[in-house]
Amino acid sequence: MAGDPYKELGVSRGASADEIKKAFRKLAKELHPDKNPGNTVADERFKRITAAFDLLGDAEKRAKFDRGELDADGREQSRGYGGGAAPGGFGRGGQRGGAQPGFENIDLDELFGGMFGGGARPGGARSGGFSAKGADVKATLEISLEDSISGATRRIQFSDGRTLDVNIPKGAADGQTIRLRGQGAPGAAGRSEAGDALITLKIAPHPVFSRDGADLTMDLPVSLPNAVLGGKIPVRTPEGTVSMTIPKGSNSGKVLRLKGRGAFSDGKRGDLLAKVMIVLPEEEDQALTRLAQDLRDRGPIRPFRD
Repeated sequence: MAGDPYKELGVSRGASADEIKKAFRKLAKELHPDKNPGNTVADERFKRITAAFDLLGDAEKRAKFDRGELDADGREQSRGYGGGAAPGGFGRGGQRGGAQPGFENIDLDELFGGMFGGGARPGGARSGGFSAKGADVKATLEISLEDSISGATRRIQFSDGRTLDVNIPKGAADGQTIRLRGQGAPGAAGRSEAGDALITLKIAPHPVFSRDGADLTMDLPVSLPNAVLGGKIPVRTPEGTVSMTIPKGSNSGKVLRLKGRGAFSDGKRGDLLAKVMIVLPEEEDQALTRLAQDLRDRGPIRPFRD
């Protein structure tokens, strides 16, 4: 038979509802199976304080208990045992009269603020006693722009030393969360389902490319001869180097487009926009200097049209 619920929670009979709730919360945090895996003593104690709170946390039940209308197990005193309920309080595995003990009116998620991963509330009677899914584990994985476009497998390490290989899908988005089922915290006392690992992807800034929706933009260095005469030059893309044709007479600021070489947005591939940036040789070129001087001597150069 269950003991005095007031003594189980360590409160006086005149304790307020808030004091009872606070006492239960404190004890439950200490005795919760997730914090005491394999500890049968703590497991049984957790069941008793939960049953006590089920009785005293309900104003109507508490009043009936105080008047002697309910016993410490929450049964009607005047009618004895009915419906096959076994006398003596909790049965094997923590069951009371064949029912799950003491969780009828207790929202453990609300009491603990989700500290046990939303799995603190038992889902049904089990021979082994308390059953709770393990907590989910959250982590952030920084990936490259190239990985987000082409897909990859990257390893992540958790604070407890565990490592996991994470498959990055092709076209992954910044902020996307990947769920790895069963890779979170273990269930209560190792008897129930483990939680999940929730991996949030973060795309690192790129030294060459910038995102504009699904499109990528970049500055494309072009030599003066190629800008004047046109020609083919190598251009870096997220998936390797390709050849791009520079039109004859291209000026700095001209934007050239490579179709389907951008990033992904809503499952659609964008373009790579390369902005021409004319660059001069780092070392002085005597021939280029003479040409520039000759052009200047012919008359004023007007770089912009009226």
